[in-house]
Amino acid sequence: MAFAAIVGGVLLRRALPGHHLADDAKDVVRLGTGLIATIAALVLSLLISSAKTSFDSQNGQVQHMTADIILLDHLLAQYGPETRDARDLLRRAIGPLVDRIWRKNGSEPAKEAPFAVTAAAEDAMARIEALAPQTDTQRSLKARMVRVVTDVTQTRLLLFEQSGKSIPVPFLAVMVFWLAIIFMSFSLFSRLNPTVIVALFVFALSASAAIFLILEMSQPFTGLMQISSVPLRNALAPLAP
Repeated sequence: MAFAAIVGGVLLRRALPGHHLADDAKDVVRLGTGLIATIAALVLSLLISSAKTSFDSQNGQVQHMTADIILLDHLLAQYGPETRDARDLLRRAIGPLVDRIWRKNGSEPAKEAPFAVTAAAEDAMARIEALAPQTDTQRSLKARMVRVVTDVTQTRLLLFEQSGKSIPVPFLAVMVFWLAIIFMSFSLFSRLNPTVIVALFVFALSASAAIFLILEMSQPFTGLMQISSVPLRNALAPLAP
């Protein structure tokens, strides 16, 4: 888009009468472009910072959930052999959990479906709730397990609510429009030669890369920069037979 604006500036310069490109016109256009460039730079920096903060926050939530699941399995193992079924259900629940967060199995309508706990996760939570502690140690372990399950559920709900958010299209359209004006002004009053063309192409590519980073980080579960699902999917080793 930015490089197309450069070409548009060249065509406009050729189409306009000479007196429209006088020094007074140059000064006005450059002042206006400077104002737009300042606003665009501020907005771009804020967007990159906001997108990076959101990306890091959701990445941290995934890591926190992974640690909680490992801790929950460890607590179940400490509780005793009667928790083997619950531990097996916990392992079966991880795959559907990862698939739902990363949107790997769903169509577009499925992505917008209400939050629902999988059957394996419900069964695992029911098994934990049904445990009947016989000692003080088991009572303490069960209380800790209930807290961890609650924490995992809360983190899962946060990820479910945040994963569908992205940069609003009108906001992005305005940003692209500002950049197009800036790059059109570069070629409106300047005669192009190979050096200038290469330089303008690099500038346009850099500006486009900034928007690309914003879009990628605002959707951390899709695209080239998505958060890896491997640590969560492989959090628990298979149970020994």
